[in-house]
Amino acid sequence: MTTGRKKSTTTRKTKKTPASTKGRSSTARRSSAATRSNIVPGGDVVIVESPAKARTLSRILGNGYNVLASVGHVRDLPKSKLAIDVDADFAPDYVVPRDKSAVVKEIKAAASAAGIVYLATDPDREGEAIAWHLMHAAAIPQERIRRVVFHEVTENAVRRAFEESEGNDSTESRGEPRGIDVDLVNAYQARRVLDRLVGYRLSPVLWSKVRKGLSAGRVQSAALRLVVEREAEIDAFVPQEYWEIDADLATQAALAVSPEELAARYRSELGGSRAVVIPNQETADRILEDLRASSYQIASVRRRETTRRPGPPFITSTLQQEAFRKLRFTARRTMTVAQQLYEGLSIGNEGPIGLITYMRTDSTNMANEAVQEARAVIGNRYGKDHVPASPRSFSRRVKGAQEAHEAIRPTSFMRDPDSLRNSLNREQFNLYQLIWQRALASQMADAKFDQTTVDITASGAPSGVSHTLRVSGSIMTFSGYLAVYREGLDEPDAESDEGRVLPDMREGQPLDLRNVAGTQRFTQPPPRFTEATLIRALEERGIGRPSTYAAILSTIQDRGYVDKADNRFRPLKLGTAVSGLLSQHFPEIVSFDFTSRIEEELDDVARGEREWVPVLREFYGPFNEKIDTAQANIERVSNIDEETDEICPDCGANMVIKRGRYGPFLSCSRFPECRGMKRIQKGTGAHCPDCGGELVQRSSRKSRRPFYGCSNYPNCNFLTNQEPLPQPCPDCSGLVVASSRTNATCNDKECGWQGSREELTAEQPQAEPQLVEV
Repeated sequence: MTTGRKKSTTTRKTKKTPASTKGRSSTARRSSAATRSNIVPGGDVVIVESPAKARTLSRILGNGYNVLASVGHVRDLPKSKLAIDVDADFAPDYVVPRDKSAVVKEIKAAASAAGIVYLATDPDREGEAIAWHLMHAAAIPQERIRRVVFHEVTENAVRRAFEESEGNDSTESRGEPRGIDVDLVNAYQARRVLDRLVGYRLSPVLWSKVRKGLSAGRVQSAALRLVVEREAEIDAFVPQEYWEIDADLATQAALAVSPEELAARYRSELGGSRAVVIPNQETADRILEDLRASSYQIASVRRRETTRRPGPPFITSTLQQEAFRKLRFTARRTMTVAQQLYEGLSIGNEGPIGLITYMRTDSTNMANEAVQEARAVIGNRYGKDHVPASPRSFSRRVKGAQEAHEAIRPTSFMRDPDSLRNSLNREQFNLYQLIWQRALASQMADAKFDQTTVDITASGAPSGVSHTLRVSGSIMTFSGYLAVYREGLDEPDAESDEGRVLPDMREGQPLDLRNVAGTQRFTQPPPRFTEATLIRALEERGIGRPSTYAAILSTIQDRGYVDKADNRFRPLKLGTAVSGLLSQHFPEIVSFDFTSRIEEELDDVARGEREWVPVLREFYGPFNEKIDTAQANIERVSNIDEETDEICPDCGANMVIKRGRYGPFLSCSRFPECRGMKRIQKGTGAHCPDCGGELVQRSSRKSRRPFYGCSNYPNCNFLTNQEPLPQPCPDCSGLVVASSRTNATCNDKECGWQGSREELTAEQPQAEPQLVEV
């Protein structure tokens, strides 16, 4: 079921797609009433993914268009079966989920009465697939379809995109309307089919050999391997002793001038070209004995100006990393809030408007208009000396980087964060400010520093051995881009000399010793991954793509493969067992090179440089044979239950965490000799509005009815009888609770937000992450 690959460089022609192909959906949600109101008879139809985006486009386009929201995908592979015909070129059997039939029916009716149907889904592989599925599910003739692509939901960008979709823009090669880009659709299909094959064929192996309900996937398994191998490095790490020696020195006082102090670090014996490692106390004591008996003199003073360049504007992965470092947002939370900023929020009297460009991108490019506006803002706010002589450009070195899209930036640099403070909730404001500052700083002048390095000689000890100590300092002389933005760090930099002011010193100047001491230290193992460092490791290895990172991190936690301690990932026994089994029997699935190569081949498909069916065929044959062999030869894995400090109420033994039909529970480690059990407080994923702790489900001893309380009880006494929902209020970002099976309301009565639970869920990102794993 392959499709043609030829396309023009500037305008992608509408290509013939297979009539036999049936569509698919990543999630099944109904359309909200907000997306169906005010239908204009005979008006052109515009279809987008979400109600929020629909509201923004309705304001921009006016009353002549019917803007509808599909609320995500309208077709998907059914969950009940593989739904891939391997013998027919891996043809997928897409279906319309039952609870999407009303949406499809509504769109079909509106489209049949319209002149033109504009498919204005997101400008990426996933958005192209949603548009393609909509065309087939609603039976919209190709000649009436216009594919509309824009990277920011602003009036200028949207109107320009609509003109280009009709071939009216002068940049279009032949004035031909833009249709569905089948190359992007084929790349989407290849990924979807590949992940379905891996998930549905490999997961049963885990069910029979490890535990029911587990899953394996091409990308999540490679990510899990990273976490497991890092833990193995930590376990195998043997600390090595070393010593640091620091001397407190002072300039010798002159008339009417007080002595100035400085702290210098021991470097080596005199003449050494590099700092030495002091391996033990014996060596440290010998050096200390010399230093206490030495006289001190400045051997050299080296001064030089250094510059520091700003980093590029955000791409998806760097936004997720920096939002974790500075805001402690998870990757999924970052994408949720970024989606809100992109799709449009009400700003004063303007109505809903998109505040940032599209947030799923791996390009660091910025449009020339945006660069010029940034330079103007920089000059007005910070002075012309903060504007570099020429605009900056950046190139990406990450595997698979594509430069066709823009970086993540504000849709207008004139819209500074303070001007939006009263229009955004706290999370929206913090993330917008981060994006605005980073993008603006990327076009600012270098920061400048005066760096001073002083080498000090200690000589005259009875041993006859002279030694060298060093102290350095770095003073900012021009703030440049640092006036706006300073990048966060994954780990504290204890060795930084920035801001350290040194006294005015000259070569040959004598110094007095005030104190000298040695400190015993030990080398540290590599740190566990945080969300930021794991995303960077995935990106560097070409594992997954920007739109998949949030789901990868969520999946390995949701499956019980890893958890977090102090915001760092650690593998659980189950995750270690699964990763070990896959590494031994399916090494290509967890291979970083294999996963990266597949991503590159999918990118080739998206560019029309490779057919998608041969990619699947090359992988599936050997993989399928290994599945059959594994079922027959792999021994069942045991001892995967997590030990706890909980004591069995029946026999006093320690309890372990087991997982049953209704989720995790505590069981006696002596089972089946002892059948003691306890329930585990069930987390909701929602945060306490009083202290930020997680809200957990509890039940009354008398009625057994559930209620919800803060996990920080008794320090926090927040309680509610209504089920808390993990999605924040779209208006105030506060706690949302279920008011019925289908509706939700903000817990803050002053806010008063109410809506459907499905619309609330639909406000979350709709993208490839939900389709990566089965």
